[in-house]
Amino acid sequence: MPHFTVEYSTNLEPAVNIDELVSVVHQAALDSGVFPLKGTRTRAAPRSVYEIADGHADNAFVHITAMVGEGRTIAVRQQAGELIYEAACEYLRDYFDDHPLAISFVMQEIEADTSFKFNNLPEWIERRKTQ
Repeated sequence: MPHFTVEYSTNLEPAVNIDELVSVVHQAALDSGVFPLKGTRTRAAPRSVYEIADGHADNAFVHITAMVGEGRTIAVRQQAGELIYEAACEYLRDYFDDHPLAISFVMQEIEADTSFKFNNLPEWIERRKTQ
């Protein structure tokens, strides 16, 4: 944990580098100092079917969801969330200045009792360090 999902309207693709946006979100999460490298995952989810506000074809959106494990105070989650959100907004600033765009972010805490994981990534990360 955490898992970040960057949902976006596909009308952004000609003008916004989604791979870079994912990297910006991922790096901001790591830079927050709140989330561990070995548990952080960030992915994009394009949405080709959507209706935004008045339905105009130029309207676009980016919505970031963070699913995080239990145990951090609201103040810590809020500080990390603000850092990640601001990094995404800054990356999207040029597009935002010239196009209709809604940017949103939500962080949800996952209960440990209902979270199941099978993961060997930490071992692989350690192996790569010695290669």
